[in-house]
Amino acid sequence: MIKSPYEKYRQSSVQTSTPAQLVIMLYDGAIRFAKIGLEGLNSQDIEKANLHLGKAQTIISELMSTLDQSFDVSKNLFALYEYTNYLLIEANIRKNPEKAEEAIGYLTELRETWVQASKLASAQTESAHG
Repeated sequence: MIKSPYEKYRQSSVQTSTPAQLVIMLYDGAIRFAKIGLEGLNSQDIEKANLHLGKAQTIISELMSTLDQSFDVSKNLFALYEYTNYLLIEANIRKNPEKAEEAIGYLTELRETWVQASKLASAQTESAHG
């Protein structure tokens, strides 16, 4: 099967990414799917909302399953993921755009936190090796 150049690029970018970059990619996907799901809710396209909110939930479940529970912060992060997933489920079941918007807000904040942490980690690595 021939892959498009975009597919090859995407596969390559995933294979060469750091763990922090992979987490950020997961957030990007969850945010993108949640926003498309929100569009579906707002336009009464229930199938679109259901499909994409479900995809966002799947990504959050993946983030939850990969947490290293040996850190105290992981327990707080797990609870936040759990609540965000709950919001997406509620948005989907009750057709409530506000719940989806709240979930997107948490995901966006978490993504930004990871971006900042990733920058700090790479700066520390560079100064340790430089």
